[in-house]
Amino acid sequence: MNSAPAEPLRGSTDRVALGSRRRRLRSLLVPAALLLLAVAAALGSLWLGTPSASDLPARVAALADGRPLRPADVPLLLEHAVVAAEDERFYLHHGLDTLGTARAAWDDLAGLCACQGGSTITQQLAKWVYFPDADRITRKLPGMAVALKIELQYGKRQIIADYLSVVGTGYGLIGARQAACVFFRRGLAQLTAAQAAEIAGSVQAPSAYDPRLHPDLARDRRDHVLDRMVDSGYLTPAQAGAAKSEPVLATATGTSCG
Repeated sequence: MNSAPAEPLRGSTDRVALGSRRRRLRSLLVPAALLLLAVAAALGSLWLGTPSASDLPARVAALADGRPLRPADVPLLLEHAVVAAEDERFYLHHGLDTLGTARAAWDDLAGLCACQGGSTITQQLAKWVYFPDADRITRKLPGMAVALKIELQYGKRQIIADYLSVVGTGYGLIGARQAACVFFRRGLAQLTAAQAAEIAGSVQAPSAYDPRLHPDLARDRRDHVLDRMVDSGYLTPAQAGAAKSEPVLATATGTSCG
């Protein structure tokens, strides 16, 4: 007879608990919505406040002394070497590589430094053309926005050609054409797999991997790129092995550097 009032008591307690949960949920939804609006506004401002990339061809031409590379000027061997060395998911992403960025961020966190870039080829192109004097931190977000804009307007082969027109490839050298001429006395079309890998490897640290100054470092970096090309399916192990026996600088005059 004393148990009858228990049901109304439990029901009342449940309603109070439900009302409390709803109030807590509403108290969380408002700041979450405000945060989303703030993020959307910041992204919109970033998009509108960065270059449109419509003037990319003119800027590349100016940096390349009026001789920018065309897609047809870049042999597939060199393109594959650059992709293997710098951005293995280049053909899959739209300017940003979230997996690469996350991996770089984890490495930076683990090493307590800002050592890894995680930048795609397109982001590097944006850096060289639009933010050459900005430090890594201040250019990161604007560079990401511009990289997306570049990918929306230009094809992958054009992006590679533009990149290889303006990127540093050695001490005092700009672009793949200059590196091929100075290092190997030949044009891009005549490059061997070893030479393509050497140029592709140099862009990470142009002065450090300049074979005129640091031949041993240049050889190690070239061989690493050749291994990456094997991993990516661009070369067979036998082709890479043969390429590793080549010198890092031309030993005789080759064809024209045109």
